[in-house]
Amino acid sequence: MKILAIVGATYTMWKGLSLLHGCYNFIKHQIVPCLLSNRSKILQYGEWAVVTGGSDGIGKAYAEELASLGVNIILLGRCSEKLQTVSKSISATYGVKTRFIVADLNRVPEVFQSIKEALKDVDVGILVNNAGVLNEYPACLLEVSEEKSLEIINVNIAAAVMMVYVVLPGMVQRKRGAIINVSSGACYIPVPLIAVYAASKAFLDSFTKALQFEYASSGIFIQSLTPLFVVTKMVNFAEYFTKKSLLVPSAKEYAHSAVRTIGVSRRTAGHWSHIIQLAIGSWMPETLWISLFAHIFNKLRAEYLLRKKHY
Repeated sequence: MKILAIVGATYTMWKGLSLLHGCYNFIKHQIVPCLLSNRSKILQYGEWAVVTGGSDGIGKAYAEELASLGVNIILLGRCSEKLQTVSKSISATYGVKTRFIVADLNRVPEVFQSIKEALKDVDVGILVNNAGVLNEYPACLLEVSEEKSLEIINVNIAAAVMMVYVVLPGMVQRKRGAIINVSSGACYIPVPLIAVYAASKAFLDSFTKALQFEYASSGIFIQSLTPLFVVTKMVNFAEYFTKKSLLVPSAKEYAHSAVRTIGVSRRTAGHWSHIIQLAIGSWMPETLWISLFAHIFNKLRAEYLLRKKHY
């Protein structure tokens, strides 16, 4: 009985300390950044920010948020017309310099020579590795084409790594810079029905944490950003994610919050509602957490297929 009492007390103490640590991190990474401006810190990294997948969703909103702080923007994506439109809009709205690079990140590795050439004389202070690919809708592996799975791996993993190769040498030489790798809340556990996507984001999260140790002494800030659902085209297979809610912020709201964690947190969900959701999930047994995600995605899959059938 004494041993059980000691074990129980130890477990309770550990959970209590975990809760206090979580509260401290929430205040440090979400409340404090909202009260203080990090404009000067952002500008110290360099004149330019490169944002992959910058013509839509989180990438576009992130670029706009950085531009509002005075950072010049280089957008990278596949669609020339979209990139040109967003580039002109950002320049006109925020009075910063903008450029864009048309590149299909699914074409690894041949596309990166042209990206290197385009950026060779640019003082890239911030890289936002945002470009990502997800299934058309939640589905078991064999329902997803081999081509789609390869595209997810190429863009979410290979392209993200190669973009680091492009900008990191200059950052190390200048002893300053920031790399934001946009992972996902799906990186924390295996997620059925988006198996390849979740695994690719787990890779990116692990890769980011390793880089933090490798370049901690080089003046480079490297962050793993782990959002949950945000209102973007990537998740338009679900009607619930087409409008913002308490749990699902708009891309603009998310970016406004996430940018303020640059230089503050090396691993964060980026938005207060996502931090709370992931904190609750971390207290669950892994099997329960996985089952919950499986239930959600099974329901979204069924709803999507039903709508598709009617149309």
